[in-house]
Amino acid sequence: MENTVNLELTEEQLQKSVEAAYNSVALINELNQLETRDEEQEATLQRNVEHIRIMMGREWFVAALTDSQIVELQAI
Repeated sequence: MENTVNLELTEEQLQKSVEAAYNSVALINELNQLETRDEEQEATLQRNVEHIRIMMGREWFVAALTDSQIVELQAI
């Protein structure tokens, strides 16, 4: 099914998925800079980390990334 999904996604849709992942990265980085986090911030952090983990498990998503983006997102 992954391959079928890949065939249905346009370049624009792929780029929007990459942008959404990087929105998560920005939020993760912002939250990680806080000295302390409240429950809501911690939940937001975990949701965004999970988003990156899920996306990195999708072949079509990883195929849309550059090598440096793959390394960066794997570090999350």
